[in-house]
Amino acid sequence: MDTTIPVLAVGAVIALAMVFNYTNGFHDAANAIATSVSTRALTPRVALGMAAVANLFGAFFGTKVAQTIGSGIIAQPEGVNGMWLVVAALVGAIAWNLLTWWFGLPSSSSHALIGGLCGAALVAGVAVHWSVVWSKVVIPMVVSPVVGLIVGYLVMAALFWIFRRSNPGRVTRGFRLSQTASAAAMAFGHGLQDAAKTAGVVVLALNISGHHNSNVVPIWVLVLSALVISLGTYAGGWRVMRTLGRRIIDLTPPQGFASETTAAAILYVAGLAFGAPISTTHTITASIMGVGATKRLSAVRWSVASNIVGAWFLTFPGAGLVAVLTWYLTAVFR
Repeated sequence: MDTTIPVLAVGAVIALAMVFNYTNGFHDAANAIATSVSTRALTPRVALGMAAVANLFGAFFGTKVAQTIGSGIIAQPEGVNGMWLVVAALVGAIAWNLLTWWFGLPSSSSHALIGGLCGAALVAGVAVHWSVVWSKVVIPMVVSPVVGLIVGYLVMAALFWIFRRSNPGRVTRGFRLSQTASAAAMAFGHGLQDAAKTAGVVVLALNISGHHNSNVVPIWVLVLSALVISLGTYAGGWRVMRTLGRRIIDLTPPQGFASETTAAAILYVAGLAFGAPISTTHTITASIMGVGATKRLSAVRWSVASNIVGAWFLTFPGAGLVAVLTWYLTAVFR
């Protein structure tokens, strides 16, 4: 395939993808560390540094997710219009990330990106693979929070039973230490899922431009995506972190450990086994709700939870709408 798009233009699109990747990092940093920070298991800076490193390593295990995003969601567009489609999708995702970050809502960067791709593809006349969207996006979007809620409840109930005769102070200290491992596992899963999604978009842009002709993710793309999301993670997302760590429930170290362990396990199964780009945000939030419900249902601030769920349902169409508007606004350049 002959190269038809100048390297400079491709570089600009990749740079825009990295802007999205960076916003993904600071927007979703809370997913990995909010529970550890709120329970004082880790200081904020130590938690962010650990999460950044774990994100970096996790990215190298997300090639299945990258391939789903790069070639599974939409048919490969062509030429200059194809590159503008990618631009519109990325602008939609970035705008939604910044909007929800401003309001402190832990929405899904993953679904913002997929919504942007679908919205841009629809107005650009490019086919959307709805069967893939249904099987690998919509169904997991519904199932993963439900699983997180149920498994989080069961894991916390099991911990209550196992340590029912133990000294509460000793148990709390032990789980503060254990949260270092569970938070790292959660951050690794975030890198596996979210850095890989950006890598998939970069591969899509490379294929459109003629600089690549394969679904295989080049190692430099993975390295770049991993480094940028790690930098974004280290920058931190304090607004979202407060919502996840304090406003849903008042977490204790055992609860933090249970929610992180549950969410990490779900991310690994979805990404490694099925290549499904699920939301780290949905998964950890639902796990926190499930864990909190073991104490009593009123321990969960359901009004806050309902606002979060509302943002989940708006993410897909919201990012898609911004992508559509961007497509029309950039028509002057095509």
